[in-house]
Amino acid sequence: MPATTVLITGASGGIGYELAKLFARDRHNLVLVARSADKLARVATDLQAHGVTVNTIALDLTDPPAPKFLFDQLQREGIAIDMLINNAGFGTFGEFAQLPEAEILGQIDLNIRALTELTRLFLPPMIARHSGRVMNVASTAAFQPGPLMAVYYATKAYVLSFSGAIANELAHSGVTVTCFCPGATHTDFAQRAGIENSRIFKTFGAMSAEKVALDGYRAVMERRTLAISGAHNWIVAQSTRFAPRKLVTAISRWIAEKAS
Repeated sequence: MPATTVLITGASGGIGYELAKLFARDRHNLVLVARSADKLARVATDLQAHGVTVNTIALDLTDPPAPKFLFDQLQREGIAIDMLINNAGFGTFGEFAQLPEAEILGQIDLNIRALTELTRLFLPPMIARHSGRVMNVASTAAFQPGPLMAVYYATKAYVLSFSGAIANELAHSGVTVTCFCPGATHTDFAQRAGIENSRIFKTFGAMSAEKVALDGYRAVMERRTLAISGAHNWIVAQSTRFAPRKLVTAISRWIAEKAS
């Protein structure tokens, strides 16, 4: 059986890097995308020890032409993608009206537009082969509004809805779509978002990137449509379906605020 090739965005650290290690361990070739060429080079060196091919592409996916550029480059190189892992994303803490416009639009560009375009580009070849997997990394943030991170939460709600819809459309195609929803995770995400001192991290704690990635890896390999990492996160996500919306939103704000 020929080796499969997995494309992972946001692969230079955190969950993306841990996913890459798991795929490499099981002898999947890799195409890794992130902004930093230096970080990608170090990651590639580590992963090549597993005897797999690792291609790295330094690219800022918030740049509108970037997804098509990536797809075209892989087409020119004759690299077929068997699994697409849309992992790249970021959030910003603060009241919406006070956030810089670039931060707001950047979240939409990366978390929604790039993810959607990459999925649209790589799906047709998978459908033509009657084989393939897509995993879109959302978040437990997808299940409720998120005051102080309004745009981030909304983008992840999009990913959840979008993934579930196309999973249904592709039910008989041989291609599966998994929406993976981690909760708070120890990565650079929290520092970039400015939430490392929030109650969700300081009071309730976070999972390790290694454990979260293992949950995601199992979910995509088992072709699950939806996976939530961590039993406690599953319980919280399900509880939002039954609690009053205003209460859920108020609690969401409280856990996002700085721990005293």
